[in-house]
Amino acid sequence: MYKSHFGLREVPFSITPDTSYFFLFATFQAALNTLLIAAKNGEGFIKITGEVGTGKTMLCRKFMATLGPDFFTAYIPNPLLDPASLMRAVADELEAPVNQDPHQLLKSINHRLLDLARQGKRVLLCIDEAQALPLETMEALRLLSNLETEKRKLLQIVLFGQPELDIKLARNDIRQLAQRITFQYHLRPLNRQEIQTYIAHRLAVAGCQRSNLFTPVALSTLFLCSRGIPRLLNILANKALMLSFGAGKQQVGLRQVLLAANDTLGSVSLFSIRNWLSRFSLGLVVLAFISVWIYFK
Repeated sequence: MYKSHFGLREVPFSITPDTSYFFLFATFQAALNTLLIAAKNGEGFIKITGEVGTGKTMLCRKFMATLGPDFFTAYIPNPLLDPASLMRAVADELEAPVNQDPHQLLKSINHRLLDLARQGKRVLLCIDEAQALPLETMEALRLLSNLETEKRKLLQIVLFGQPELDIKLARNDIRQLAQRITFQYHLRPLNRQEIQTYIAHRLAVAGCQRSNLFTPVALSTLFLCSRGIPRLLNILANKALMLSFGAGKQQVGLRQVLLAANDTLGSVSLFSIRNWLSRFSLGLVVLAFISVWIYFK
């Protein structure tokens, strides 16, 4: 691999959500603040949305790691479950006895939540990829949120999902759940300056001692081709580093980023972002480079 070639301790642009690489850009800081305030408030559902690859899972893990000992967290990474399966998954996460009988299962969850409440714990259930929740499972979640004492809710539910989650929640037959969402935030992509900081931050965490591993034009091209999506940015940067290593180069330049973009996005996908790129003067220059390179490839 290219680690020793570039003086790195580890691969800096993995797509695995690693909280040691978490960086509080404005959008992540605002989302994390929303989550922490909502968690302390203890009422209703919390919703965090964002396009594919904008860092929702990373944010979820950072949020759970940030919560103090007063909180007990449960995590469901794949909610494409029927109501009974989801209830069993919740019981398992809460370390409650898992019973096959639905009524007994709900009692088991309730007893466990009451026990945690007596210990002074607030319980948060974080559901990733929440746009995949079937409608009947969403209704089961709403019923779970009804569990409470005279003083407060026993369970608070946090939904992390793609914009399709909003489409589901806009349905009339799920309006009761939608009305219970008291806090929400939508993650935006990174801007040009944030991408430069993002690249530098991840390289530094990985042990890089250099500040110019990516040329300025390579960074600008990464921004335009990734459209500010962190996951796509990681994929492109990782491929560009491999290509530079393969060519025996000590720096990532425009050619390596274009090769990585073509391999990842394909020429059709690159041209499909023409309208988005046309809003930037540099975007037109880069688009011309891409067009010429693809034509003469």
